[in-house]
Amino acid sequence: MINITNREFVRLVRRAYRAMPDHVLRALDNVDVVVEEWPGPEDEELINGEGTLFGLYQGVPMTEREGGDPMLPDRIAIYRQPILRSCSSRTEAEHEIKVTLWHEIGHYLGMSEDDLHRLGYG
Repeated sequence: MINITNREFVRLVRRAYRAMPDHVLRALDNVDVVVEEWPGPEDEELINGEGTLFGLYQGVPMTEREGGDPMLPDRIAIYRQPILRSCSSRTEAEHEIKVTLWHEIGHYLGMSEDDLHRLGYG
């Protein structure tokens, strides 16, 4: 496990966000990206004990929306402690943050797990 402060971790998430292609950034609307220490028990249940949850998208994917803007923003949570506990270096953590953020944004855009794996964000 490596030690990166919460403040620095948030900065790394912001950097990964800003590194996304402009056309992806323009497609994001009414989505909130947050950093949390750990997933909640209800979030962990979503992966059925398979692996570790590094991030979670909650909302209605763009491809499933039926007109009108959603009232509440969609939400992407990036979980700090699971990422830090799985990485052995800062470089590895930065990479995992990017992959996790892009994976969850992929879900927001309507991509399936298979799509994300093919793109290297699985």
